[in-house]
Amino acid sequence: MTQLLITTLIFSIITTILIVPITRRLPKEATLSFKQFLQSLLFVFIGSWIIYFLFVYLTKIDVHWTIFIYALPVILLMGILASGGAERNIKGILFLASLIGLIYMLTAPIFNADEKYESAKMEQKVEIEPFDETKTPASVPPHFAENKMKKAFGQVPNTSYYELGNLQIQKVNGEFVYIAPVEFSGFFKWLNGDTTPGYFKMSATDSNDNPVFVAKEMVYVPSAFFNKNLERHIRLQYPTLIFYGEPQLEVDDDGTPYYIRSYGEFISARNGFDVKGIVMVDAYSGETKKIPLDEVPEFIDGAVSPEAVSLQNSYYGKYVHGFWNSLFGKKDVKLPSDEGTEANVSPVFNQDGEMYYFTDFTSPKEGVDSMLGYSLTHARTGEAVYYTGNLEESYMDSQGALAIIEKKFIEKEWQGVMPILYNFYGEASWLAPVLDSNGFLQNYFIVSAANPEISVYGSTPSEALRQYKTALTRGASTVEGSSDAEQKTIKGNVLRVYKERVGDYTIVSFLLHNGQNFIVSSQNEPLSIYLKEGDEVVIRYFETGEMFLPVKELKIEGVVNIGQ
Repeated sequence: MTQLLITTLIFSIITTILIVPITRRLPKEATLSFKQFLQSLLFVFIGSWIIYFLFVYLTKIDVHWTIFIYALPVILLMGILASGGAERNIKGILFLASLIGLIYMLTAPIFNADEKYESAKMEQKVEIEPFDETKTPASVPPHFAENKMKKAFGQVPNTSYYELGNLQIQKVNGEFVYIAPVEFSGFFKWLNGDTTPGYFKMSATDSNDNPVFVAKEMVYVPSAFFNKNLERHIRLQYPTLIFYGEPQLEVDDDGTPYYIRSYGEFISARNGFDVKGIVMVDAYSGETKKIPLDEVPEFIDGAVSPEAVSLQNSYYGKYVHGFWNSLFGKKDVKLPSDEGTEANVSPVFNQDGEMYYFTDFTSPKEGVDSMLGYSLTHARTGEAVYYTGNLEESYMDSQGALAIIEKKFIEKEWQGVMPILYNFYGEASWLAPVLDSNGFLQNYFIVSAANPEISVYGSTPSEALRQYKTALTRGASTVEGSSDAEQKTIKGNVLRVYKERVGDYTIVSFLLHNGQNFIVSSQNEPLSIYLKEGDEVVIRYFETGEMFLPVKELKIEGVVNIGQ
């Protein structure tokens, strides 16, 4: 608050000097008396300070010195009209200078495109690391989690006072979870409630998990009012900081809730944004800290706001050859997808539990669903890598993957959401949850980005992966690699067999005499439907470390394979 008062007082002093005739000379040779001069000074100073303070307090805008440039031409024009003689001429020159400054501010996007591109420039690689198929990706869609939390809202005390806030995915005690705060549902509810009772938590990997309400009182929240409104509380502490993106709730491993917001710097003028750190607020006590990115606490996963990442992606895709090229020639321009779950990006976790923001890029040409590449931005550091994909293959973008899902379930009117590109068994693959028209999760769909004819779905990500690895080894589309799994050959006796009809094919799971389990699809090995207990088999398989190992090739003694 102190810094805000000082800053607005400085603005008011400058405004007073520029408006009130210091020489006391008025137009048409009139002159202010000393008493009138003091009254004018006092009136303009107090009036301008009240206007500045209320404007900042109500809008929560920053008071970075550049904001004053927008008001400067109007202030100087008032000063010109109120002054006379040489002072009027000086203020006229300052007025012209302020117009030039204002024009520069408004046209900055034309001139700072190269700086924006340099600030967003990414390291380039070919392909992401293979996904560890023994683990489960965080693939529960936020819309589905939100629906379940709303249905569990009866756990909240004085339910009528509150509503569910925005979901945030994060890692808590080694588990990937969705966190959603309980927010006030209006001004009078805030007056009566004073504090919110806590937040909901739900698994981001297990769709069968039920939301749990965690009782942790919060005072400084986005839905509160006056000085307890979270954004205003932050602004009063740091009036000159530049923020970009909405506040996000993060909880530590003890369950204590904190709100964070990304701050940074303008690229130039008042245009562009480059993230530098976070402001962290204890949601109960209001204790506030300004923390640079390299000192962010370990429990905070999303230090860089998704809005800031989305902005950086647009810089990288649009301004590769400057501003005018982004409008006309569009050479090498690539557009980031808008299919993300948070500000057009999707949070994902790697195998080390670190959060990244995923975005795929497509061509600006209409009607093209070919992916030009994709990026992963580290959510704590802001460091980004752009992956070109295998340049010898054409990858389908996220919208193309969603279109395939829509056609697959056109009669049921199911829709795919939150498409994420993974490296499954050495193949670039889209994984997307499928929701019905009511927002309920129906299955998980996987489709190859390079070979869209290869697609499967299952009730869980693990089941979909199990079917996908059997679907990857068919005909001319055979995939020789399976992530970094080694191919092995074994001969043995079948002890147990289980067959399951999935779509047009049969999934065959069987146990060998040595205790190893295998899985194969009749789509890849048509004669596997004849497999029975006691058969002698020769198997070529992938050593993925999973319970059910994917079969590359199956030979059954006494059963002649086609083509042999």
